[in-house]
Amino acid sequence: MKRLFIVLVVVGFACSFVCGTSAHAMKGLKKTVAVFDFKNDSGVTSRVKLGQDFSMQLSDALIQSGQFIVLTRKDLDVVMAEQDLASSGRFAWTKKTAKTGKIIPAQILIKGQITEFEENSSGGGQGLTIKGVTIGGSKSSAHIAVIVQLVDSTTGQIIDSKRVEGKAKSGGFEIGYSGEFDISSSNFKKTPLGKAVQMAIDRSVEYIAGKMKNIPWEGKVILVKEDGTVFVNSGENTGIISGTKLSILKEGEALIDPDTGLDLGSDTTEIARIEITEVQEKFSKAKILGTPSGTIEKGDIVQE
Repeated sequence: MKRLFIVLVVVGFACSFVCGTSAHAMKGLKKTVAVFDFKNDSGVTSRVKLGQDFSMQLSDALIQSGQFIVLTRKDLDVVMAEQDLASSGRFAWTKKTAKTGKIIPAQILIKGQITEFEENSSGGGQGLTIKGVTIGGSKSSAHIAVIVQLVDSTTGQIIDSKRVEGKAKSGGFEIGYSGEFDISSSNFKKTPLGKAVQMAIDRSVEYIAGKMKNIPWEGKVILVKEDGTVFVNSGENTGIISGTKLSILKEGEALIDPDTGLDLGSDTTEIARIEITEVQEKFSKAKILGTPSGTIEKGDIVQE
C-alpha cells in the first residue's frame, strides 16, 4: 500500500506539472485587439446605450478568455487626452507622464451592429413590476442578432464579418424587464433577453478567437545589445514564456495601390530566429539562434 501511495503521488505530481505547463502553453501569445462601440440598428431607439453596453460586455468576455489584450475606444480617448495634457507642460513632474505617440497598436479592430433586439411575452399572470423589474408567470422568448466585423488596423479594410445570434425561451415563474436597463446588471442577466445577449457575446468571442488563430502574433524589437541579446516589447502581459521561439522579420517598402492610394502593407523577409530566455512584465530578452541573414534593428517585426 505504501508503494502504491508513493507511485500515485509521483504520478499526480508529474501530471500536475506537465498538464499545468501544457495548459499554459496552449493559451499562446495574446493578440491585441481594439473594440469599438457597436451601433444600435435594432430599431429599439429607447436603448441609447445598447451598443456601448454590448461592446463593454464583449471586451470583458475577450479579456476573460485569456487570449487577448483588449483596448477600447474609451481607453484610447482617455490615453490620448492624458498625452495631450502631459504635452501641454502643465505637469510639475514630467518624467513619468504620458508621452505622445506611445499608444499600444492593435492588430485587429472589432466593431459591428446590433440588428435585432426583442423580447416577446405571452401567457397568464399580470405580474408585479418594481422599478422596471417584472415578476410574473408569463412565458417569453428573446432574440438578439449582431453583425461582428474584423477590420485590419493598417488598411481599414474589413477582413471578415459574421452574423451571430442569441435566443432564449422561458416559461412559468419568470423575471422580465421594462423601461431602461443596463445589460451588464445582474437582474437583466437573469432575464431571457439577458441570457440571449450572453449567448451572442459567447458566440462572438468564439468567432473572433477562431479567426484570430489565422493571424500571427506580432511584436517588435526594442533594443539589440552588442552581445547579441535582443529585447522584445512583449512580456508576461502577453503570455510569452521562456523557451518560446520566434522569427525576426525585416519589413520592406510599403506597397501602395496605384489606383486608390491604399496602403496594402509591405513584403517581409525573415532575417533571424530567436529564443526567449528571460521574461519581465512588459518586455523579454532573447538569444539569437544561428547566424542572422541581416542586421537586427530596433523596430523589426517579431512574429510567431
